[in-house]
Amino acid sequence: MNDMSPRPGVLIDTPLLSAAQWNERLFSDGWRTPQGGVIEVQEPATETVLTRVGRADRSDVARAAASAKAAQPAWAALTADARQKILLRAADLLEEHAADLAPWIMRESGSVGGKAAVELEHAAGFVRQAGAMATEAAGLVLPASPGKTSIARRVPLGVVAVISPFNFPLVLSIRAVTPALAVGNAVVLKPDPRTPISGGFLIARVFEAAGLPEGVLHVLPGDAESGDALCRDPNIAMIAFTGSTAAGRKVGEVAGAHLKKVALELGGKNPLIILDDADPDIAASNAAWAAWLHQGQICMTAGRLLVQRGIHDAVVERLATKAAHLPVGDPMRGDVALGPLISRSQLDRVHAIVSDTVAAGARLVAGGTHDGLFYAPTVLTGVTPGMRAFEEEIFGPVASVTVFDDLDEAARLANHGPYGLAAAVITGSVGRGMALGGALEVGHLHINEQTVEAGPHAPFGGTKASGNGTRISGPANLDEFTTWRWETVKAVATPYPF
Repeated sequence: MNDMSPRPGVLIDTPLLSAAQWNERLFSDGWRTPQGGVIEVQEPATETVLTRVGRADRSDVARAAASAKAAQPAWAALTADARQKILLRAADLLEEHAADLAPWIMRESGSVGGKAAVELEHAAGFVRQAGAMATEAAGLVLPASPGKTSIARRVPLGVVAVISPFNFPLVLSIRAVTPALAVGNAVVLKPDPRTPISGGFLIARVFEAAGLPEGVLHVLPGDAESGDALCRDPNIAMIAFTGSTAAGRKVGEVAGAHLKKVALELGGKNPLIILDDADPDIAASNAAWAAWLHQGQICMTAGRLLVQRGIHDAVVERLATKAAHLPVGDPMRGDVALGPLISRSQLDRVHAIVSDTVAAGARLVAGGTHDGLFYAPTVLTGVTPGMRAFEEEIFGPVASVTVFDDLDEAARLANHGPYGLAAAVITGSVGRGMALGGALEVGHLHINEQTVEAGPHAPFGGTKASGNGTRISGPANLDEFTTWRWETVKAVATPYPF
């Protein structure tokens, strides 16, 4: 592990961010003390308490949802230009204060500096995309009989609840919060309790400073109890959830029983397929990035590196060399490539998967060790169906390599199992790559690119157990965060035969 200079102490308050504002509080019609108690937020790199925030219980959720419901009509009644102005001001603030915001992302989620910077850049992009969306056409004129006007109008749903995860806390919250706001919804956001600042309170402060009316956005850190309450609350019309497939199934079951709209973006076991006509140096670079970026804690991580036999040994050799030289350590103490895993339980799970896979016959080529929550970049070869590293989403820095002989076998291996989020193919022949890609059961396909791809303009979502078929971002946002209302108008009422 990388030993660096002494790390800084307590984060310094700034004009936008002050821990005193959120200390043991949540954001709901201002900063208030909740009924649910306190969450101690741990810094993964040091395994010490970083800050303390309020914990929302069922009564806090009910209060926030009712407040959001009451505030939403006035927000929706504002002109699109007025909503757009607030959104664009929020984007400006994210960019202006990026240097102050990045350390919170780094310390809460274990992000390295580069990842935190990109997350802030993308977050501002998502907000600007939502700002543009606020003034998009919101309806269609339909055929109608003479003297009658018939239109289909997109209208807000009401109150949207957003439940977001720890790994890209700012982006995975803001990409749902802002389009929901843009079209006139109010929002109740439940960030992961491990990242309530970067996944929630940063957004609250930015929009508070941008002039968002009180009651339109609520941020409620909490655990499964508050998530369940959101899924049941009668004032909430939609749940936008990003997280594990297991948790998503529970969200879908409870919210569905209460007839809410549900958008589920879930886990993945994403194949990165390397064909034998690829450049091994470029292929290994793509594989390392896709397997180890943010310690492998990304839903789009390349969970399966499928490498054609003719290039297999060359790619594995290069991956092992990269693993040996990538620095791992506390992102706040120096320039590192990998930071800590999010928690002790996650580290234990990653190590168990690696150990069980080796015991089942795979070969450990690099890594497989840890120091505290810092897990070394790991390379496994000889991984086959049935082994844990082949079957399970690991959420750790593990490059799991499986050899194949022909394209039919590659497609079978890639489609094996319940997931269907992303896939990528590295090849010297675009034709071969497209032919193989057409057989893959995924929501995103990338030719001569790796699997970790997302952005404000692209519809994002998976198939099979990676989601319920919904999409978020870009052209998908109007579909997700509005509903159609049919309206007809006649100049005067006319009689009917009865």
